[in-house]
Amino acid sequence: MDKQEVELLSKEVEMLMAERNRLLRVVGAAAVLVANADAMRLQPQAVDAAEMLSEMLNALPEETLQDALESVKAHSAA
Repeated sequence: MDKQEVELLSKEVEMLMAERNRLLRVVGAAAVLVANADAMRLQPQAVDAAEMLSEMLNALPEETLQDALESVKAHSAA
């Protein structure tokens, strides 16, 4: 690899890391929302969406979910 290819690859890695950080914040916020949602007060469509989101969050690796919670300064009960 020449210097230009290395520089381009470095920039791509930086962009991917920034994107990962943004996605972790979204996941963390979603996890906090689901954890604090009261299903009894939600409309049925919102309950369905919260259940689907909860299933997706639970399918994440523990480390990823922990990183996401830390990114929004939340703590898991696990």
